[in-house]
Amino acid sequence: MTSISTTTAERCRVPGLLLACLLVGPAPALAADAASEHAQLAALVRQLDMLDRLADHSATLPRPDGSRYHFDYAQLREDIERVRSGIRDYLSPRRAQPRDPVALVGGYRRESPEEDSP
Repeated sequence: MTSISTTTAERCRVPGLLLACLLVGPAPALAADAASEHAQLAALVRQLDMLDRLADHSATLPRPDGSRYHFDYAQLREDIERVRSGIRDYLSPRRAQPRDPVALVGGYRRESPEEDSP
């Protein structure tokens, strides 16, 4: 019983840690210092890598029994990858023309599949 409540507490803590890392992360660089901006964006990519690993680990934790909703870690990882690739494209652009931005999904709550009662 204690392990279920500990696991639930760990699952609730992960989204909070993700948000805290993004808010406490590097401050936006001023346009006057391109080298500093490059360094900060590279640091942000490293932080996104860490968040991706954290989400991957959290996805392997057992889900509490009977919960109707659970966090959609696969969607979170897709959005992290989309942000990461956008930063990488900015740091080393392949072309000079603008590209179509892809919107983030942003919804990370999925309904658990209903179990058939015997």
